[in-house]
Formats: sequence, structure tokens, C-alpha cells
Amino acid sequence: MIHKFRQLGYNIVLDTESNAVHVVDDCAYEMLDLISAPMNENMPEVFIMMLNDFSEEQVRETYSELYELWQKGALFCSDDYRRFSDTMVKSPVKSMCLNVAHDCNLRCGYCFAQTGDFGGERCVMSPETGKAAIDFLIKSSENRENLELDFFGGEPLMAWDTVVETVKYARSVEKQHGKHFRFTITTNGILLDDEKIKFINSEMSNCVLSLDGRREVNDKMRPTVNGGSSYDVIVPKFQKVVEERRRANKDYYVRATFTKNNLDFADDIIHLRSLGFTQLSAEPVVADEKEPYALTMDDLPKIFSEYDRLCEYMADENNPRFNFFHFMVDIDQGPCAIKRLRGCGCGNDYVAVEPHGDIYPCHQFVGIENWKMGNVADGTLNEDIRNYFAKTHIYSKNGCSGCWAKFYCSGGCNANAFIYEGDCRTPHIISCEMQKKRLECALALVVNKSMKEYE
Repeated sequence: MIHKFRQLGYNIVLDTESNAVHVVDDCAYEMLDLISAPMNENMPEVFIMMLNDFSEEQVRETYSELYELWQKGALFCSDDYRRFSDTMVKSPVKSMCLNVAHDCNLRCGYCFAQTGDFGGERCVMSPETGKAAIDFLIKSSENRENLELDFFGGEPLMAWDTVVETVKYARSVEKQHGKHFRFTITTNGILLDDEKIKFINSEMSNCVLSLDGRREVNDKMRPTVNGGSSYDVIVPKFQKVVEERRRANKDYYVRATFTKNNLDFADDIIHLRSLGFTQLSAEPVVADEKEPYALTMDDLPKIFSEYDRLCEYMADENNPRFNFFHFMVDIDQGPCAIKRLRGCGCGNDYVAVEPHGDIYPCHQFVGIENWKMGNVADGTLNEDIRNYFAKTHIYSKNGCSGCWAKFYCSGGCNANAFIYEGDCRTPHIISCEMQKKRLECALALVVNKSMKEYE
């Protein structure tokens, strides 16, 4: 399967199965509409129609070059992954999202966690439950050495004692079990102070900082509990966190969410860059279409043009440099076969734990009773749910196996599919369309960098 598109002035062709990316001239770009595998060494007579726009010599030479690519397995490559789909099995747990707080000090209008409480009581996790979660992760990881844990909420800084005690406990037992923990925290920043910043920058391998962009955009959807501005409170704190992490060469992301209210979200990314942040993300809100801020299919043309604008901005060497999460792609190595087929590991090597210790397939399933998998206190996991997600992959999801982007999105988010389409194996269509556009931009930026280096 191939996908061809034009971006940043290049004719780009992706061979889905081999992951090969080609930059071609107009003759090859048009000819690929007339070719299918298996190719024949002799040029089909149907190509005579191309002589209206290209010389016979150019047509024959182009066909010969494309035939050579096919022989090398870099064009119309066969699908070698499908045969593994029936052998997909459960994986040991290696990653955990620890919802230490089902409470929040912001009232974000688009919050999937219902302003932090996930539709239940407002509460925080005890240090004892945090330690039990560490024990559960160590036991469930089997022979995996590197483990990951993300402190999440709500707002995790509202359960700061639990964050600190959980990290300290994990560090105290990791060596005896032959493990190494990598911690991440996601925060809105309201409660950050020097003590917390020091601990986060010492212990957290990554730090996700929530900020939606321009002051008016951020404050419209992310007010404080009393309806006040959050932008002016958190920006200086985030700048301090990031400056210290930059000096220590530690990862971070400033993560925005864009809605129908800011379809010009490229301006928010550019604004965040002007504040000194260089690791940026802008996630499209996922919400019921009845919500006034929700994105709909009618918004896609504007969203696509905004991705184009951001791509062109990043390609311009005169503009400040930064990384945009959704435009980052590795075409040389990429993920392993299992990741290509089923993505994030939801319900298998990745689980979420809420404040009382209940386990769910991921943080977005938290609170949906039918998806509860067990509890860290007794260490049980629902094997039926684990088996279900083990078999939920691009060859069992509706429409994924025939999609050119399947090995990059791995079928998309299972939770969004369940919540908005009613079935984990029916991808959320608007998310699919945005993902494909972002991938085109990402590949174009890789091509642009390579072409400039070649020059």
C-alpha cells in the first residue's frame, strides 16, 4: 500500500508496509496512480496516456526506477505484520498511570475527568495505596527491568505527600527487585513552589505542563475554582521549571488543548515558543459534538490548514526552533512490531490506578465500572479484559487494516473509540482524520530536513 501527498513543495510517497519514504518528480507522482503490484518489467501500454505531459524517454526511465524500487521491497511492499496478529498475547505490565488526586484546583471546561473527580467523590490517594501500587507494578512486570509511572489526576500536586512517599518507596525497593523506575508528572502548575520544583526536577524523568497558549485562550477554558485567571499564576512557575530542566538536560512538554474556540491554534504554539518553551504539544479536544467547544467534521478543513501553517512555520529556518509532539516521527527505526499493531498497551503493559487502588485499562477508562480490572491491594487483574485488549489491534479494528497510517497511529485511542463510538474496535473517525494530516506534516518535515542536508 502506498500513500502519496504534496506538502512543503515536495511530492512525497510513503510505502506503508516497508516504511520507505520517497521524494519523486511529477512524472513518477502521476505514474503511481497507474501502477499496482506485482509490477511487470515491461511498461504497460496504458502509460501512453502520460505522453501528453511527459516525453517517452522520461516515462520509460521513471517506470524503470519505480520497478527497481518495487524489486528492492521499497514500493508496494507486502504486509509482513498481519501474520503476527493472531499470535498477539498479554504482556507484563511495565507502565502505570497513578491517579493520586481525584480533585483539581482548576475548572477546565473540556475536562474528560469531570473537573477532576471522574464522576465520583473528590478524594486523594493515600501514601499506603501509592506504595501498594508500586508493589503491584513490580510483581506484575515479571522480568521487565525498566518501569514507568505517571503521576496524574485531577491535579497530582494536591496529593503531594503521596507523590513524594511513593517515589521514595519505589527508589528504596527498586534495586532489590532488579528494577528501575522512570517517573513522570502532569500538572497544571497552580501549586508549584520551590520545594516541589526541586523534587520534580530531581526525580521526574519527564514533566508535562498544562497550558493552552495565549492568555485569553487559556483562561477561557482553564479558570481557577473561583473563576479567576490561571495564566498569570502558572506561566512564571513553568518557566522556572523548564529553565532548570533545560540546564539538567531533562525532558518536559508544555501541553495545550485546542477547541472550537481557538481553531487558530498555531498562534498558541507560536506564543508558547515566545515564552521560552521549546517542547510543545497541542492536543485536539475530544468531546461530545453537542458541546459548544467540541470539534466536528466541519472543522477539519480549518484544522488541516492550521497544521499546514504550523508545518510551514517550522520548516522556515528563520523562525525559532522547537519540537512539536505530533510532528515528530522516526522513519529509520520506529516502534517494535507489537507497538505498531496495538499502540499504547492499554489494558496490557499499561494500566491506571485510581485513589482507592482500583485498576483500569487506562486513565480515560477510570470511573467506567464495567472496565474495572482489579485492585492493587489484592493484586488481581481481570484476565478477560487483558485478553480483549491483547487482541485489539489494527487487524481487529474496523477500517484500520486498509489505512495507510495504520503503523503510525496503531488504531488510535481505545478509550476515545469506546466513549464516542461505543466500541474499542471502531476508531474515533475525526481523530483518525487529524492523525493522518499530522503524519503528512511530520513526514514532510523529515523530508525537508533531509533535502536541505543533501543540498
